[in-house]
Amino acid sequence: MRKFNGFIAGVNLGGWISQYKKPDKKHFNTFIKEEDIIQIASWGMDHVRLPIDYTVLEDDERPYSYKEEGFEYIDRCIGWCEKHGLNIILDLHRTAGYAFHSLSENRLFESEELKNRFISLWKEFARRYKDHRDNVVFELLNEVVEYDSSRWNLLSRRAVEAIREIDKNRIIIIGGNNYNSIWELKYLDRLEDKRLVYTFHFYTPLIFTHQRASWMPEMKELDFIVPYPSGRKEYEIYLKKPEYLRDRVEFSETTDKDYLASCLKPALEFMEDREVLLYCGEYGVINKAPAESSLNWHRDLSSLLREYGIGRAVWTYKLMDFPLVDEASSIINPELIRIVSKG
Repeated sequence: MRKFNGFIAGVNLGGWISQYKKPDKKHFNTFIKEEDIIQIASWGMDHVRLPIDYTVLEDDERPYSYKEEGFEYIDRCIGWCEKHGLNIILDLHRTAGYAFHSLSENRLFESEELKNRFISLWKEFARRYKDHRDNVVFELLNEVVEYDSSRWNLLSRRAVEAIREIDKNRIIIIGGNNYNSIWELKYLDRLEDKRLVYTFHFYTPLIFTHQRASWMPEMKELDFIVPYPSGRKEYEIYLKKPEYLRDRVEFSETTDKDYLASCLKPALEFMEDREVLLYCGEYGVINKAPAESSLNWHRDLSSLLREYGIGRAVWTYKLMDFPLVDEASSIINPELIRIVSKG
């Protein structure tokens, strides 16, 4: 089975120039430093995924006018990665008119102007990084959520074509609908382009990986500790919860490695049917889950992805409720580092 060489085991740099609290220069200059890239490389990882919010690069008041200061953060990270032997994925986490965490406010797919800004920004990326080799990869947009895949298929095709006008060889990553769901991959258009890689995110079962998540009211209402693996005992607790909550949060009677393998089956079918490379751009467990259970889940999922030849990047390096390191970049759990770094 072919592998996404150079992108087998990595980590997201969430919270740096994406999902930050405010556009503060001190934060941008200190949250991730060269020492962090050195540490990631020392773990044996081969890449990072860099989430990027368009607001670092472009103001809504001045569309199409790109901020050099914002691109300098990206340039700096690319330079550090090249220096210390890491590859990098530039992930547009938020674009003008679209963010996965503000669905009610999204207007990207209704506005030709916003779609043009999305295409223009990717053309700017293509021009700036054309001379970089395959150590720099483009990921078009994080976690699209639409009624179906039709409008995203049209826009992602336009973006690929626009990038190809400038750079024929850049590896481009495309994710499916519904937060990069495995189940939505099959609805992506078949594009005749050998330099495409397809991505999904994996946080299954959500009731375990996101338990007691403050931003998810249903998780707070469920209000019981979910271990991994789990069985009938935990399932019976779940069954006693109100029906409306159970309709919103699924839970299987048994969760273990075989269960995770069954959930990954659509990814394998997609790879085999399309004869393409697949990449897991995010996976992880919230820090409110039992520590030993978190290790068990990461161990099982990492083992399966290695077996299937699917590269991966754990969410996330620092803070953000899913941390590998604390605010001072000190390792929280050395065993977790060992598990997620193993190629």
